[in-house]
Amino acid sequence: MRLNASRRTRYLTVAAPAAVLGTLAGTLVAAPASAEAAPALHLVQLKDVASTAGVPMHSVPAQTSPGTYVVQPGDTVFAIAERFGLSTADVLTWNGLTWRSVIYPGQSLTLADTAVPAAPAAVEPATPAATTTHAVVSGDTIYTIAQKYGTTVDAVLAANALTRESIIYPGQTLAVSGTAAAAASPAAPVTAPAAPEAGQTHTVAAGDTLYGIAQKYGTTTQTLFAANGLSAASIIYPGQTIVVAASAPAPAAAPAPTAVAHPPLTATLDAEQAANAALIISIGRQLGISDRGIATALATSMVESWMRNLDWGDRDSLGLFQQRPSTGWGSAEQIRDADRSIRVFYGGPSDPNGSATRGLLDISGWESLGFGAAAQAVQISAFPERYGQWEAQAYEWLALHG
Repeated sequence: MRLNASRRTRYLTVAAPAAVLGTLAGTLVAAPASAEAAPALHLVQLKDVASTAGVPMHSVPAQTSPGTYVVQPGDTVFAIAERFGLSTADVLTWNGLTWRSVIYPGQSLTLADTAVPAAPAAVEPATPAATTTHAVVSGDTIYTIAQKYGTTVDAVLAANALTRESIIYPGQTLAVSGTAAAAASPAAPVTAPAAPEAGQTHTVAAGDTLYGIAQKYGTTTQTLFAANGLSAASIIYPGQTIVVAASAPAPAAAPAPTAVAHPPLTATLDAEQAANAALIISIGRQLGISDRGIATALATSMVESWMRNLDWGDRDSLGLFQQRPSTGWGSAEQIRDADRSIRVFYGGPSDPNGSATRGLLDISGWESLGFGAAAQAVQISAFPERYGQWEAQAYEWLALHG
């Protein structure tokens, strides 16, 4: 969601002896960046005052992680991760959250890697013929693959020695258990996600996104937008009823349209955007980033901020990459420093934000990931498919402004 440019987030400075990060209280669940305007949210943020108080950051030893943690009033994901010596990105991943997710008092968070042990995978040795493989394509997730083959996320993870924080990439081959036998059985059709009936509804729960709801019911976000009078900038909230419109049953040829589900996008940059593109490219060259990495940064900035150094955004999101003070990306002033925010996105040994966040170079094997998957590994967006739509255009910008 993008907030109206005329509105500005207010900041309240508190004279405290330790760093106090902004608290985002509430139960709204937001869709990601969009060019459409939406009503502004009035948010109050407590500004980090550690530096002005002369108190060094991380001065309190991290507590031992309890495995799970119940959110208390005033908590943020960043503050919880810091308290127990964890990475904010890991806590988000372990709990299926994004940088824009809102946590709420009473919510239980997992503070440890919940990888499924390999041993349970051997429970069904009697049906070896039921194991098949799936070649990952762009846009795939473990969840959608499990849905396609009528199995579970845990089963796919166990069969491939993956964890819930693992990243899959196009061309990768995954073992999928229990599909061959199901295919031969008359009951096989019930294992596939049932198409929603006209008028079927879904009650929004905390953590839901329109993308996730669409995945669950085997439909598309555009269908949900049309059925509920929403847009990509709309906010949904727990307790809200969403109409899940059914697509007309299609014959076997239906998969063909998926090739153009997320068509490439193009744009001609104005002077402000061109200057920001040139800066992203220049810093990438200084850091020795490959053309692929620089193109990834250009596409990401276009999706998140239209390649403008915004002083507003969803909740407390700011700048070229819509980074958030409340999730550890730096202070508001630091994030609005375009040079610094670009370096933080790239990450690596020279990341001015240290290990508080995870940049592109901090993603193991990022260059072997799909173009959009590499951007998603940094941004953890609810709409990961958007980055890949700018791939071809990003390389053109690189050639034009580099």
